[in-house]
Amino acid sequence: MPNLASRLFSAADRDRITAAVHAAEGKTSGEIVPYVVERSDNYEDAAWRAALLFAFAALGALVLLRRFTSFWFPDFLTIAFVIVLAAGVGFLLVDFVPALTRLFAGKELLDLRVSQRAAEAFIAEEVFNTRDRTGILLFISLLEHRVLVVGDSGINAKVQPAEWEEIVQRVVNAIRAGQPAEGLLAAIQQCGLLLQNREVARRPDDRDELPDSLRIGG
Repeated sequence: MPNLASRLFSAADRDRITAAVHAAEGKTSGEIVPYVVERSDNYEDAAWRAALLFAFAALGALVLLRRFTSFWFPDFLTIAFVIVLAAGVGFLLVDFVPALTRLFAGKELLDLRVSQRAAEAFIAEEVFNTRDRTGILLFISLLEHRVLVVGDSGINAKVQPAEWEEIVQRVVNAIRAGQPAEGLLAAIQQCGLLLQNREVARRPDDRDELPDSLRIGG
């Protein structure tokens, strides 16, 4: 079964993204690598946190039933079953409901895992492998609603990290609106314009050093 990233970007979307990268690179020596993943981690820690919370909630509910009503389960095994069942429901909900995944993972863990996954993609796609170190990874992690722009040394020498923020926010907003392809297309165009403004100039002998297509990671 195709993953979420594959389902959200149709063949036509991918063709448009390839064309947008090619056009953006036509006026600059920057090499833009768009990369999308469904999620950056399985977040097992978040699932276990939810399981523990649901188990304590079930236990609390049983205590309240005992305290304020005449209802009570007849034996310990039934009580244990209810608590384990609640923990299992919590564990599964986090795995299948993205909003709960984000909630129980927490901002710090989400940021860390996305940063690590982007670093892996930067290496795997050899974004560093350009003549003037002008590769740019435009990394999107859908579940986390996170976007990172990771530039190689030749880019970072001319573009400050804060200058990517408008581009990042545009893609994040598009993901939340259910239009990731449109957000990515706009971001690619903005990347090209920013590089032009920062004089990441194209040389007469420049060539296309990295593929222009959208990468969809596992």
